[in-house]
Amino acid sequence: MERHPMIAGIGLREAASPASILDALARAGGADLRRLAVPAVKARHPAIAALKGLGYAVTSVPAEALAPQPTLTDSPHARAAMGTGSVAEACALAALGPGARLLGPRAISADRLATAAIATGDPA
Repeated sequence: MERHPMIAGIGLREAASPASILDALARAGGADLRRLAVPAVKARHPAIAALKGLGYAVTSVPAEALAPQPTLTDSPHARAAMGTGSVAEACALAALGPGARLLGPRAISADRLATAAIATGDPA
């Protein structure tokens, strides 16, 4: 039996560290998840590069793919910066494509520098 694919969408501020992202990921219930989706504009962020070096697979999501995604959260900051209610939620949904669904709203790291949301979808 094939498992449904899962990915964690990540939103992060410039000051975010790998620890910020991993904390948000753990708070979202994805501590063991090694697939991340980030906005293309953040794909070269030092914290993302560090996680790639630790074996995390990272999918870059184009900005135009974020706005159409139906997010559970509607953050005014995310809406102003990226045109979506939640960068993390939108990245997770966009990365998996049609049929993807969120497991819950995004979680925020303790330092408030990163968010994470987990999505699942139908096996391809």
